[in-house]
Amino acid sequence: MRKLLVGALALAAAAPILANNPSGPYVGGGFGQFDLHIENLDDVGQAVTSIAHSNDDAWKVFAGWRFNPYIALEGAYIDLGKPGGGYADSGSDGHYNVSFDGFAPTVIGSIPFGPVEIFAKAGYYYYDVKLVVNTSSLDNASVESSHDRADFLYGGGVGVTIADHLHLRAEYEQINLANYQSSEALWLTAAWRF
Repeated sequence: MRKLLVGALALAAAAPILANNPSGPYVGGGFGQFDLHIENLDDVGQAVTSIAHSNDDAWKVFAGWRFNPYIALEGAYIDLGKPGGGYADSGSDGHYNVSFDGFAPTVIGSIPFGPVEIFAKAGYYYYDVKLVVNTSSLDNASVESSHDRADFLYGGGVGVTIADHLHLRAEYEQINLANYQSSEALWLTAAWRF
């Protein structure tokens, strides 16, 4: 995934580049990879003693407003996929998957260097989380838990603007999800600046 991001930015840098839009609205979308780091599964009790970390493909769509080249507000719908994997508990083993999707308003601060800019972002992720745990015990028990939550997210990256309107970004986000601290996402996004 990281090689993909670096390659896309290198191609963008080699394209003809013109002046950047200093302010105004934009819309875009992106694909990435979400890495889930599970600390515990409080929703299903203390039986699970080992849990593998997992990842899945993720996607998002977003819209925002740049007040000037340095500050923007952005709202994104983010679907972090359904990472899952195997686990071992005290008497059997099984499988889990967790799905996340929701809305994230963020503030973005940028430092432009011509058509290239570095940026940092911070906001909150308002999301639905659904956990499904299946066990291979004799009764083939299945436990499901679903919650609405809001947690802090932050990140940063680098972007480049091509032909005055097309803005490409490679970005990293750290999402402080409840019970899944240090979960993170890598994104490659494209936006059209009007």
